[in-house]
Amino acid sequence: MKFTHQLSPQQFTQAFEFLSERSYWSQGISRERLEKAFAHSLCFALIENKQLLAFARVVTDQATFANLLDVFVLEPFRGQGLGKKLMDHVMSHPELQSLRRFTLATKDAHSLYQQFGFQSQASPNLAMEKCLVGGYSTLLLR
Repeated sequence: MKFTHQLSPQQFTQAFEFLSERSYWSQGISRERLEKAFAHSLCFALIENKQLLAFARVVTDQATFANLLDVFVLEPFRGQGLGKKLMDHVMSHPELQSLRRFTLATKDAHSLYQQFGFQSQASPNLAMEKCLVGGYSTLLLR
């Protein structure tokens, strides 16, 4: 197993298929939109024999703020501790040290992220968001 920050075309296709078809957070994302998102992020992939096992990306200014996104372990490789190995690698990246704020959103993996110091927002009333209702499918209609 090895970590990489660059995906091969085949590995990108595996990530795209998972995110656009099977994830709950980015179903319907276009290949072009995902390529742009990856190009403007720090990407982290766990690979074995050219096979993508797990992936995460971070959007950051590398000085004060980061947001963790698109964390997944492909279905055949779950239950082997790969999510934790991936998070260890993300959290030890030199450009992500000493940030004032590191955020993420999750529906079902709170216990994983708590192991790395993430917790519920201390002041959720301070956080705001602008969210496209209907997700990526709404964009297709425009």
